[in-house]
Amino acid sequence: MKLHILIGGKAGQGINKVSEIVSEILVSQGYFIFNYRDYPSLVRGGHNFNILGVSDKRIGSIESVLDIIICLDDKTLNIHKKQLKKDGIVISYEGFENLGRNLNIALAGCLIKILGIDKEILIKQIKKEFDNIETINSAEKGYQSQEKKFDLKKLNNKIQIMSGSTAVAKGAVNSGINLYLAYPMTPATGVMNELAKNQIKNNLMVFQPENEIAVVNAGLGASFSGAKVMVGTSGGGFDLMTEGLSLQGISEIPLVVYLASRPGPGTGVPTYSTQADLNIALKAGHGEFPRIVIAPGDPIEAIEKTNEAFYLSEKFNALSIILSDKHLAESEFSSDRKPNKIIPGNINRKIPGKEIVKASSYEHDEFGNTTESPEITKKNAELRLENYEKIKKETEKFEMIKIFGNKKSKNLIIGWGSTKTVILDAIEELDCKFLQVLYLKPMSNKIKKELENSNKVILVEQNLTGQLGRLIREKTGIKIENRILKYDSCPFNSDKLKKEIEERLK
Repeated sequence: MKLHILIGGKAGQGINKVSEIVSEILVSQGYFIFNYRDYPSLVRGGHNFNILGVSDKRIGSIESVLDIIICLDDKTLNIHKKQLKKDGIVISYEGFENLGRNLNIALAGCLIKILGIDKEILIKQIKKEFDNIETINSAEKGYQSQEKKFDLKKLNNKIQIMSGSTAVAKGAVNSGINLYLAYPMTPATGVMNELAKNQIKNNLMVFQPENEIAVVNAGLGASFSGAKVMVGTSGGGFDLMTEGLSLQGISEIPLVVYLASRPGPGTGVPTYSTQADLNIALKAGHGEFPRIVIAPGDPIEAIEKTNEAFYLSEKFNALSIILSDKHLAESEFSSDRKPNKIIPGNINRKIPGKEIVKASSYEHDEFGNTTESPEITKKNAELRLENYEKIKKETEKFEMIKIFGNKKSKNLIIGWGSTKTVILDAIEELDCKFLQVLYLKPMSNKIKKELENSNKVILVEQNLTGQLGRLIREKTGIKIENRILKYDSCPFNSDKLKKEIEERLK
């Protein structure tokens, strides 16, 4: 069983709340959900919509056709009616206009009745969210206005809902973060909000400096003093942090950076998604120094990989970059899997106040004193390279890649980051396996073997130039000619991706 439901209207009409209420009810009944958010850079008006995927099995993507459209305004149906299946259902705002701010609640009630879920389950959820008699009456009015079209019986699945932003925040808390610094920038702001709302409970501080240059430099200063620090931004802010990343490279002060990509260059398309920032994550900063770049593909991995990023940064006094995007950060995923055991990351370095510690942006000797000695400069460059070799060895303890699908197949799909879940949905019935790359730097040596043992290889990325493909070619010498690239700022639809993969496998 699989359904795709679009909820559309103007910004400010409570579209996300409809998705939230319906998602919570469906998950309580044992159904998996995936919620995609689409919105322009507007506070009010415009056209916003969510697409809610529902299934009795794991789901991590949206499709190009819809089973149900919920319209909070006239524009929604005009824009999306071509996507509606022939036997599709439209739930209109008409008849509920007098409910004001509770219009969206009534439409949530309509949908729950159509799905065949008991009214008491709806009312229980509304009471949990609002406990307001007008809101409860609105939900009941919507419920009573419809006829049951589906029969979603309760399933025996224990499922949790989480966004990528919530997951990164949880991974940071699990790692013992003391300080999170960021200047608001979509789509990275979600992590700041998640950490800020529970900062007292979790004994940490969230602070917004005046810009991203201040963010990275304050982060390095706090880390130097012994704090566990993460800073966050999107592409434009990351550009401003570049000099600070080089300061990390020579000072070897541990730092974790959360980079949530959005389409560029410049301001680009600020509320949409892309995978175009891999290049800057790998290479931003002048000079040569070690770094770790990790790209989780779903919230559970985001918890785990954020924890690994903190651990590696602290153990090797290194720069760790967690690479995400709007699609992973703001979509809501359901899962019945629990994260791996938390990895403790103890601070074993020298801390100012306990002993004399020096850190410098200049080349320096073993005591932290500035030097221009060619011998020391050469030695320190080689020590930084040695440190990277140690990092490479340590990362082999973790899942650097994952293989899904028919593991004996000679057809190989390669992807990374937020393309993971849509690829998994697309290949369900196909003769192929999926290689997910989690560690971009260092990169697993196993990738080359998988490429050499495959007859057909297809690269799937959400960028213009196939940035992972170029990185693989650099590391393995193998060029992947067969590429499916999407760069219109919107995510892949699993049904369309499936057809394209099928064509390439012929």
